[in-house]
Amino acid sequence: MQFGFLGLSYKQASLDIRDQTAFTDNKKIEFLKSIERFGISQCLILSTCNRSELFYFYENEQQRVQLWNCYIDFFGETKIEKYLIEYKEEEAIEYLFRVAAGLESQVLGEDQILGQVKEALDFARTMGYAKKELNRVVLNAVACAKKIKTEIKISEIPLSVTYIGIQYLNQMCGIKDAKVLVIGSGKMASIGLRYLHEYGAKEIYLCSRMIEHAKELLKEFPEIQVVEYEKRYQVMQNCAIVISATASPHTVLKKQEATINQELYMLDLATPRDIDPLFKEDKRCHVFDLDTLQYIAQENKQERIELAKECQQLILEELQETYNWLRTSRMDTTIESLQQKCNGIVEDSFLYLERKMDLTKREKQLLKKTLNASLQRLIKEPIQELKQLDTGEKQEHYKEIVNHLFQIQDPRERLENENIANVPNA
Repeated sequence: MQFGFLGLSYKQASLDIRDQTAFTDNKKIEFLKSIERFGISQCLILSTCNRSELFYFYENEQQRVQLWNCYIDFFGETKIEKYLIEYKEEEAIEYLFRVAAGLESQVLGEDQILGQVKEALDFARTMGYAKKELNRVVLNAVACAKKIKTEIKISEIPLSVTYIGIQYLNQMCGIKDAKVLVIGSGKMASIGLRYLHEYGAKEIYLCSRMIEHAKELLKEFPEIQVVEYEKRYQVMQNCAIVISATASPHTVLKKQEATINQELYMLDLATPRDIDPLFKEDKRCHVFDLDTLQYIAQENKQERIELAKECQQLILEELQETYNWLRTSRMDTTIESLQQKCNGIVEDSFLYLERKMDLTKREKQLLKKTLNASLQRLIKEPIQELKQLDTGEKQEHYKEIVNHLFQIQDPRERLENENIANVPNA
């Protein structure tokens, strides 16, 4: 059994292609049933706006090729061959760990993907396509990603200019218990309101030329006070912080129309700028615009790149345990069959001796334990050797030897024979 990866992401395919290769829940079920027909019983489908990817276990090269063809045929109208990437074994496992940790995300180190990986595993479990092996590998990747989040904290370094701006304001003047005026009612203004609440602003006033849009935000932020756009200068006199994020082609706050009563911190999130540059001439006014924030965002991005190197090192350390477990687990069926063979011999030998000898209950227990211990001692070292095999090629070779020497039937052959035997005669 080998671990594989097949898929595409924003790195290879445009949004148009990714839209056409997205999996709904119904499509996931349909696809999983399709690949089960040729023997692939463990598969996780990770489908987001940035990726359409499969992580799966397969028995042989024929299954791997069949899955490749099935994936292409599933989205037949979309020519996706040139966008697909594929990894096998350790390379595929490492890629999964990097995905879960956000190192393969468009926003380096983001942690939203971690929740998406967990949801994908839950779906695979519910549908019956995540058994012991897939479950263990994915959970190890999730645990590693959580460790990165806790110890390296790469996702805590902000890249959003809105968040950077709010954070910068908090460092400069403190947002907690402050009175704040927000101008605008679009996406950036909405995000700004959310962060202001997190930082504990005391009173938040919102004004917009489109007052109905501003009132819509009351559904999410009922504590804010919506004021008429024409009253912005009046409200500003009583605020310590002003944040402007409109789509206006003209200046929204003009210096000559403003009355400054106190030290004022102004954050301009608009392009073109909302806030008159002349405010900077007043020593009581501290104006921060996108040029300032983009510089900080670039520094933060570079810091994330540096931290990503630490993340990769931690991943490499954590991967070894997964590799070792997977190598050992691949021999579990053979070892279990060997144990069953011994148990059968013990039981047959015990029943024979029990018939031939007049034994007490205690003597019977002792005899059975002695027979079992003797055979376990015989297979102990072979089992240890089987567990230490380090390549799939060696494992398959030794499986064949053990099955031949001990007359053990391969479970897959046994299942096929049982299926044939259950087919009714014509």
